[in-house]
Amino acid sequence: METLLRLLQQDCTTPREELAQLLNLSPDELHTQIATLEKEGVIRGYQAIVDKERLDRNTVTALIEVRITPERGGGFDRIAERIAKFDQVASCYLMSGGYDLMVVVEGGSLREVASFVTEKLSTLESVISTATHFRLKAYKVNGALLVSDTPDERLPVSP
Repeated sequence: METLLRLLQQDCTTPREELAQLLNLSPDELHTQIATLEKEGVIRGYQAIVDKERLDRNTVTALIEVRITPERGGGFDRIAERIAKFDQVASCYLMSGGYDLMVVVEGGSLREVASFVTEKLSTLESVISTATHFRLKAYKVNGALLVSDTPDERLPVSP
């Protein structure tokens, strides 16, 4: 199962026949394994890794450190699940260290992200504080390198 999951994470568009051969499984056995993983919630979905800098539209990604007060009987889970349901939230993680949640937010502009933080996130009763960091450039996303193999075309600087 581990090898199957790794192969699907690397490229979920690999033809099933090819996956079955790589894993020494029959197509039916492979189908059963994938169906079981999906039914058990191990596989939650399939996604393309998109290099947003190559798109002709402006997007802003922010990583927001959130300190929260845990709820009695629910701990961090209830508030984290509430935050995760916002449309602007791409990812939400419980963290160790100086803050409790890492929330990844995507928006069309800095103002849009700031508006989300000030009007929606910070106003939640359990939220103590936030610290927002804006992503400047992505080099690797979910295991895929986004750096170009083309040589640097800048002129060398000499004294």
